[in-house]
Amino acid sequence: MKVSHLLCALALAATLFIPRARAQEQQSFWALNGEGGITWTNDGRAHTDHIEMAGRQMAVVLHYGITPEGRFTCERHLVFPMLRTIPNDTHASFIRYVDWEPLASVLVGQGRLVDRKEQVEQISLKGMMSVVSRFATIGVRRTLSPSPTQPALVEEYELTNLGDKPVALSIEPTEHRLTSDAAKGVDGAYVVEERLYGTGSFRLEPQQSLTFSAVVSARRASEQPLVCTAAKELAERRALVEQWQHNLVLETPDSVLNRMFAFSKIRACESIFQTKNGPMHGPGGERYYAAIWANDQAEYANPFFPFTGYDYANASAMNSWRMFAQWMNAEWRPIPSSIIAEGTDYWNGAGDRGDAAMIAYGASRYALARGDRSEAEQLWPLIQWTLEYCRRQINDAGVVRSDRDELEGRFPSGDANLCTSSLYYDALLSAAYLARDLKKPATVAKTYEQQARRLRKAIDSFFHAQVEGFDTYRYYDGNTVLRSWICIPLTMGIFERAKGTIDALYSPRLWTNDGMLTQAGSETFWDRSTLYALRGALMAGDTERTLPFLQYYSRTRLLGSHVPYAIEAWPEGNQRHLSAESALYARIITEGLFGIRPTGLRSFSVAPRLPQAWPEMTLRNVHLCGALFDLRAYRDAKQRLHVQLIRQGRVVKDSTAPTTIFKVK
Repeated sequence: MKVSHLLCALALAATLFIPRARAQEQQSFWALNGEGGITWTNDGRAHTDHIEMAGRQMAVVLHYGITPEGRFTCERHLVFPMLRTIPNDTHASFIRYVDWEPLASVLVGQGRLVDRKEQVEQISLKGMMSVVSRFATIGVRRTLSPSPTQPALVEEYELTNLGDKPVALSIEPTEHRLTSDAAKGVDGAYVVEERLYGTGSFRLEPQQSLTFSAVVSARRASEQPLVCTAAKELAERRALVEQWQHNLVLETPDSVLNRMFAFSKIRACESIFQTKNGPMHGPGGERYYAAIWANDQAEYANPFFPFTGYDYANASAMNSWRMFAQWMNAEWRPIPSSIIAEGTDYWNGAGDRGDAAMIAYGASRYALARGDRSEAEQLWPLIQWTLEYCRRQINDAGVVRSDRDELEGRFPSGDANLCTSSLYYDALLSAAYLARDLKKPATVAKTYEQQARRLRKAIDSFFHAQVEGFDTYRYYDGNTVLRSWICIPLTMGIFERAKGTIDALYSPRLWTNDGMLTQAGSETFWDRSTLYALRGALMAGDTERTLPFLQYYSRTRLLGSHVPYAIEAWPEGNQRHLSAESALYARIITEGLFGIRPTGLRSFSVAPRLPQAWPEMTLRNVHLCGALFDLRAYRDAKQRLHVQLIRQGRVVKDSTAPTTIFKVK
């Protein structure tokens, strides 16, 4: 792309970032640090934010900030998904808000440390929170993190004498206990305990440090109190974060994209809970735990998990398919939208949202990406059933009927929407790939491919329309206002209306400085449609126009006023850090920028979209189709675009084809 064209694209992007109704003013508070995280250095601006973190037995939403006086403030919203409340529905996790200041137990000389003036120096994030402050001559480093495996929030406090004289310091033993109403718990009463470890009296020499810890935990009243060693828990959490960061590593000239991608893996992989019916990936947000959905888990997160090499995430995906499969039936009633309450109940309050298409799409993509023949055989009956269910919902126009879409009636979707048919289309293609590798009768793959071709024509015939002057899609019959979900066909490789659709998505009617509006003229935005749109536009080859939008979005979410992950929605939900949205961000890179698409249990295609300003980009330690490798895209001296498959440091294949099929053993 010529420099003048690139400048025009950047200028266009800038003009589209017009202030609209927003949750917060877009300001930058954070910067990348040298440890793979981000840091907010206190410059005198007061600000508050919230972040969710999770382990296998609990989640915490920290509502934190720096006051105008420079003091750190933090309220802990603790969620214990396996401590169920009554009624035992979708939102029945035991939740407690804790406003506890462990430093209130610290005495310096005869006075309390917290009575001194605090000055926060910086706050850092990388899978846990670190806060560095000064209370006159006493330096404090707080580290806050969920336990990886226990129902506990762990906080470590390092106190350092920054003065030139010894300091007498004592930490008072502190223990608080709260017992909930037994009538409101599925298992009776629950006990929340706050406890300090490492208490006593100390003499702190100049520059000497000491450490104590605070743990907030919850349990059934019938269980023994939890004994938690902070150093061990924090070490395990750090090791887990490093494991996520070591696999599927993005290397581009854009350090913000690299870091946002790295953070997206943390949020996508951490929110998996060890329920009594096995591991269940949960969205979070103080509402959605120990439950799975056909969109968040089946459609968004599960197809991404194989890329990460994280066994627990793959186990959660297989467990979700097992749970959905239990609802297959001979009467062709829809599979419920959500399996809730640790897998013991279901929710189907919005009717058929196109859930079968979501499940068929996700299960077939997952099976191909995993490359595990045994798992694929286990998934095959579910894939076949959900595809047949969709076929039975085909209307006279050749597209798929459904009662709602995933927004569950928040916005109109008619009785046949673009999203459901697009998902079904891609699922048919994946099922055909899978049928061949599983040695199913040749007619099976052929039939699915024929159905996909007919559906693709029907999608264009039924949904293609001029909407607000753009040659794009109507979202449903009778729709006359632009909807952000017109991006869905692009992510399924349907590019017939790509130009007009991308023009509409990036127009001021849909794009704001918060990302994509759900519907033109509204003030509601859901990140998931922005994430799908960015992925789809890159897949369609609109790289130079899309890159500034992707960079703007990434910088806003990672370094702005609400960080560091993709969010759910606004105004609904107050921009919760739902987990599966981070998986959708990661898929912008794997499927959009690198154009990766599994085509068999041991094969995948790659169509890289390397921006003109970048000499190369690499994905390292990719787990896909049962293999581990690196993918590198670069331009040679003649400006030809290459893509390389690298295994154990050796280039296995170097291709200049626009789309390359790689086969692995």
